[in-house]
This record gives sequence, C-alpha cells and structure tokens, in this order.
Amino acid sequence: MANTQNPQGNHDPAGSTQMFRAFVDEGAPRAAQPAPAPAGPRIGLIVGIVAAVVIVAAVAWLALK
Repeated sequence: MANTQNPQGNHDPAGSTQMFRAFVDEGAPRAAQPAPAPAGPRIGLIVGIVAAVVIVAAVAWLALK
C-alpha cells in the first residue's frame, strides 16, 4: 500500500513544532504555583451568611407581626 500522506517523503512539521516547543519551554523559568487556598471555612463567608439569615428572619418577623 502506498504512503498517501507523505508521498514525496517530506518531513512532518509537527515533529519540528514539538521540538521547538520543548526547546522554548526548557529555557523558560518555571513560574511558582500559588499556594492553594486554605481548605477550612472562611470566617467572612460564614459571618455574611449568618448576617443574611438574621436580616431575612427579622424582615419576616416584622412582616408577620
């Protein structure tokens, strides 16, 4: 069966691109990854949710009064 993708024996440019990217990445300094956010609860978020619940409960209490 004949090689229909490269009948003239041309070089595949994808190989050159991969080698170029490897060369460029090799010379580039690696950026430090930022530290992951703490997995624990955030105090501000909790306080905000509690405040919202208190405000909604106060409005509902005043509306039903």
